[in-house]
This record gives sequence, structure tokens and C-alpha cells, in this order.
Amino acid sequence: MCGAQRREAPAQGRGGANIGTQMSHFVYILASRPRGAIYIGVARDLRARVEQHRMGSVDAHTKRYQIHTLVYFERHDTLEAALVREKQLKRWKRVWKDELIAATNPHWLDIADQIPL
Repeated sequence: MCGAQRREAPAQGRGGANIGTQMSHFVYILASRPRGAIYIGVARDLRARVEQHRMGSVDAHTKRYQIHTLVYFERHDTLEAALVREKQLKRWKRVWKDELIAATNPHWLDIADQIPL
């Protein structure tokens, strides 16, 4: 993987594998299409936040560029940890972000159905 030594390991659960949401915060990545425009954000209620993006309720980058597909997320126990991770991911080179997504979601499919209840 390109630049693997420069990156920190992702926090707790990639793609939402068997993790609960009580008192959780999520860092998530939405995409317009595979390797298309992306958006990185933080949410406490990831289901509601993804729905806001899809309905166009968020008047921002996601609405303008039709970025509605949830392609990656990870859970954090605190808002502070989630914000640190969000900032870290936003500073990454695009190729690293693409590799992170592809490591758990190689076809960039919508994984909203994998958000823990």
C-alpha cells in the first residue's frame, strides 16, 4: 500500500463490523461514484446524517456534487477521537483515502445497511 508507514491505524471498527452504537461517534466517507468525489464527516447518528445528505438537507459539497453513497465508516467512543480522525483523514493524500475505502469495500458499494442499530 502506498504510504502505509505514514498513516496511523484506523480506529476501532471499519465498515461497522459487529459494533454497537451506544454513545458512539462515527467518521464516515460518502462518494458520488467509485473513485469519484468524496466527503468526509463526523456524526453521532450516522443513519440520520446519511439520510440528510441523501435528501439534500445538507446544503454543501455533498448536495452540489451528488455525493450520497456511504462507502466507509468507523466508530469512535468519543467526539474528540472522531474529530481527530476526521482531520487526519482529510489531510491524507487522495490515493490513501481510496486505498482505505477499497480495503473494506473494494467495489465502493453503499454500506448504509451495515450501520449498527
